[in-house]
Amino acid sequence: PCAEPRRGGQEGLVGAAPASRRPPRPPERIGLPGAMNTIKNVPARVLSRRSGHSLEAEREQFDKTQAMSISKAINTQEAPVKEKHARRIILGTHHEKGAFTFWSYAIGLPLPSSSILSWKFCHVLHKVLRDGHPNVLQDCQRYRSNIRETGELWGHLHDRYGQLVNLYTKLLLTKISFHLKHPEFPPSLEVTDEVLEKAAGTDVNNIFQLTVEMFDYMDCELKLAESVFRQLNTAMAVSQMSAVQCRLAPLIQVIQDCSHLYHYTVKLMFKLHSCLPADTLQGHRDRFHEQFRSLKNFFNRASDMLYFKRLIQIPRLPENPPNFLRASALAEHVKPVVVIPEEAPEDEEPENLIEISTAPPVEQAVVCDIFEQTFGPPNGIRDDRDLQIENLKKEIDLLRGELEKIKLEAQRYITQLKAQINNLEAEVEEQRKQKQKALVDNEQLRDELERLQKEKLESDKNRSLCLEAEKKASATELRYTKLKEKHNELINTHAELLRKNADTAKQLTVTQQSQGEVARVKEQLAFQMEQVKRELEMKLEDQSLQTEQVKRELEAKKEELAQLQQSLSQSKQVGSDLSSQLEALQAEKDTLRKSASEKECELISAKGLIQEKELLLSQEVDRRAKEVQELQGKLTEKKSQEQALQQKVLDDQFNILQGTVKEAEDIIQDAVAKVDDPLHIRCTSSPDYLISRTQAALQSVNRVEGGHSRYLANMTDASGLVGALAQFAHLTADTIVNGSATSHLAPTDHADKLTETCKDCGRQSLNYLNKLKDKQSLRQADLADVKKTLHKLLQLGQELRPKSLDIRQEELGDMVDKEMASTARAIEDAVKRIEEMMDQARTESSGVKLEVNERILNSCTDLMKAIRLLVLTSTHLQKEIVESGRGAATTQEFYAKNSRWTEGLISASKAVGWGATQLVESADRVVLHTGKYEELIVCSHEIAASTAQLVAASKVKADKNSGNLSKLQECSRTVNEMAANVMASTKSGQEQTEERDTMDFSGMSLIKLKKEEMESQVKVLELEKTLENERLRLGELRRQHYALAGICTENTDAEKPTVARKPGSLKKPPVAQKPAHPRQGHELEDEDSVYQAQLVNF
Repeated sequence: PCAEPRRGGQEGLVGAAPASRRPPRPPERIGLPGAMNTIKNVPARVLSRRSGHSLEAEREQFDKTQAMSISKAINTQEAPVKEKHARRIILGTHHEKGAFTFWSYAIGLPLPSSSILSWKFCHVLHKVLRDGHPNVLQDCQRYRSNIRETGELWGHLHDRYGQLVNLYTKLLLTKISFHLKHPEFPPSLEVTDEVLEKAAGTDVNNIFQLTVEMFDYMDCELKLAESVFRQLNTAMAVSQMSAVQCRLAPLIQVIQDCSHLYHYTVKLMFKLHSCLPADTLQGHRDRFHEQFRSLKNFFNRASDMLYFKRLIQIPRLPENPPNFLRASALAEHVKPVVVIPEEAPEDEEPENLIEISTAPPVEQAVVCDIFEQTFGPPNGIRDDRDLQIENLKKEIDLLRGELEKIKLEAQRYITQLKAQINNLEAEVEEQRKQKQKALVDNEQLRDELERLQKEKLESDKNRSLCLEAEKKASATELRYTKLKEKHNELINTHAELLRKNADTAKQLTVTQQSQGEVARVKEQLAFQMEQVKRELEMKLEDQSLQTEQVKRELEAKKEELAQLQQSLSQSKQVGSDLSSQLEALQAEKDTLRKSASEKECELISAKGLIQEKELLLSQEVDRRAKEVQELQGKLTEKKSQEQALQQKVLDDQFNILQGTVKEAEDIIQDAVAKVDDPLHIRCTSSPDYLISRTQAALQSVNRVEGGHSRYLANMTDASGLVGALAQFAHLTADTIVNGSATSHLAPTDHADKLTETCKDCGRQSLNYLNKLKDKQSLRQADLADVKKTLHKLLQLGQELRPKSLDIRQEELGDMVDKEMASTARAIEDAVKRIEEMMDQARTESSGVKLEVNERILNSCTDLMKAIRLLVLTSTHLQKEIVESGRGAATTQEFYAKNSRWTEGLISASKAVGWGATQLVESADRVVLHTGKYEELIVCSHEIAASTAQLVAASKVKADKNSGNLSKLQECSRTVNEMAANVMASTKSGQEQTEERDTMDFSGMSLIKLKKEEMESQVKVLELEKTLENERLRLGELRRQHYALAGICTENTDAEKPTVARKPGSLKKPPVAQKPAHPRQGHELEDEDSVYQAQLVNF
């Protein structure tokens, strides 16, 4: 039912009568139970227009708010950035989830015009990076070049803020790069220890690299802080001044960053020391100690300033840096916690995070027009829907106020919770510290217990030794009793012998003949009895001495055990005494710290009063000095005006002269710059044209002298000198440019002289023009030096005139073809000779030797074939170069024009032929067992170098897209592979044919082995000495070779003054001789498109 009135209203709009004459019929209100039904029945296009306007208005309001906050935060006033403006910008980044709006306004700021503006821009950008939305980092990455250009601009200027801006931009760029590379660390650097461990990982290289990057990060932060404090020290500034606070404000973010970076570097350093030896990390420790001292100094100075005391709570670092060499020192480390005090609410309406704002008046008018066009005018009757809309607006306003209050309370709660979190983190760190201390004490007690257990074990060992000694004593006693028994047996036997002696004596009386024998037997028995007695006595004495020694050792061990027990009891007593003393010292330390902090507060307040008084006094003195300076400036201004009127006529003429001098100076400077310009190298000129230009320049010098003298006589007319200077500048510049162009075709000595003379001419001309710029030196200006240099140029031009034709250059073309053909023939001869040697080796050798010889000769044959293909490809490429580059000239003329390149080809071709011949002769000697395998290896190296020289000489003038050039490069790679195969087959053959003696030293004695070892060491030293002498001899041979090559080229250059090259003799060397290679410093010069080579007479 509601659709019909609307349709009727629309027909009224489209009807015959216009809307201005006949208003549309108002819609009927049928069955409208409430206000919500009325709003629901609004047409869809009206709602879409309303919502679109609302979003546009909201976006426009957001842009206006951001623009206003950015303009208020970043300006040229030397005052710190207000926190409310920075907070609005940060909330804006969270609102739009990025920094697009911030950068769209920041790009338009005139940063190059004011260093203070750039400084405050860096400060705001630092805050946005730290506290803004995470997507801000990616947005800032897109504008790295703008940040870098701003820093470099102010870094080149001598401005106090400019130098700080340069350091600040470096810090911001380092911060952006670090957090993009390590996304685990947010720009605020607030992560847990678990996240740090995960980011570092277990790879030592990653931990090492992360530590270095954090050191660099910390260096940028500390450099900025040191530069700010250095400027404040030189200015003797007070922290309560707005200009000083403008410099100090960014240090709050620096303090927050440094506290986290210090904690992370300590953790990483301890982790590195647990994985790597201490010597490897000496550089890391030195760098950390230096940063620790700078950071501690920075925190101490910042904590003493009144400006920071109300804005940030700065942590205190320990007196000494952590000892990374002791793993338990990690327990003593306390994480520095930075606390930002709760801020007082500001007297300004806070910004809305969720904008529920009414549309601007223009939009309301547009909406009203739409409703009027749709539903018709109210006809003076107030509609229920209007009342409902007003009620809804009031409710929205009330809800908006409540929302703002909720936001303020939420912000206040957030700050309180952050402070509580910081306090709890500090308490947790303190408890962790106490826990670590307890662990350290536990470890110390455990070590003490282990030490006591070791002492106990030692005492047990001593007891066991005592028991063993007692056992030994009992054993000696047993042995003593046994010996005593044996002694008794001997005594008994002695008695028996005496009895037998008596019997024998009786028998002797019977037989007198055996009396002598009995006497001898008796003496022998007596001697044996005495000897046995002496042995028994000596054994008894030894046993008694041993028992006494064992008893003394046992008593000494018992005394040591008693002393150890006594020292243990004393150490326990000393430990208890030390703990009580430590507690007393700790209490005394707390009282002293409290008193010191009170004294520091009193001293700081006294310093603040003194600084305020000094500031007022300095301001008064500055004001008086400014007034005096203003009066003096007015007086001098009047005097200068009077003098300016008098000098106006003379200055006009002098300004005209200066303009001409400036133009002439630019012309000559441009000509001098062309002398060293690489693009000017291809320009050439003839000596005759140089002579004509020099003569014209000498004539213009005479005219300048005449005009100069007339101007000095009458300084009100400078027309003659101005015209002469213009002509002089053009002719002199033309002479310099043509002199440089002529030097490009001149010999080396003449070219150097000509270039230096042209530069000297330019310098003398510029000196003369510089003298004309100053009124004092105007009268002393003289053109004598310019004339002198022009005469030198004239003389050099006359010397360079061609006097005779060079016949050798015409022979170069034929010689190139001859050398390439002779090289090809030499290679073919080498291949045939290798095949003959292979047939001979198969008939004369067998077994391993035949296998080695075949392998070496086959590799040499492959190398010769590769070299032959390389030479043929080089010949084709050379013909292609000549055909594409000679134009209308003949082949001989092309070679004569590019003589240095031609000589490089000839030298490279000779080197390849000589190397092939040497390789064949070395292979022949190796097969016949008269040569050495090392000769083949050296020849392979020489062939690879010679072919590389030939490829380089051919590559200089070849087209990059040439097919022959690609074939030549492929052939060069094949030659290198074949040379490597020759060396590999030679080494493997050498290993197979060598006879190694088995070293068996099992039959030698210790002294014999030592003697052989000393003889081997002597032989090693002799061989090392011989090797060193041979290397010195090789170096001297190479040096003499290069010296002889240089002497030959200098002699040939002196004989040919008209060619700018260093040729040698182009005579073909014998087959067995080696041509001289160019020096190592000679490389391809693409400036002249020639290959600079040296040829030596053989």
